[in-house]
Amino acid sequence: MQGIGWAVKAMQDGNKVRRAGWNGKGMWLALQVPDENSKMGHMYVYLCGADSKLIPWNCSQADLLATDWELAE
Repeated sequence: MQGIGWAVKAMQDGNKVRRAGWNGKGMWLALQVPDENSKMGHMYVYLCGADSKLIPWNCSQADLLATDWELAE
């Protein structure tokens, strides 16, 4: 298992990541990279929640310092 730096690099490489300690099943993060059709002008991280809905994600202190990051399936 890895830290947040590893998780960011994994997302930059096109992978989805999650924390082993998250309670919700099926939750993961991914990086959105804008293209010419995007309304957003910068990259951002989004979360797929336990309800399978997508939402922009803000890192908590617990997530920032966690060492249980892994690839999401």
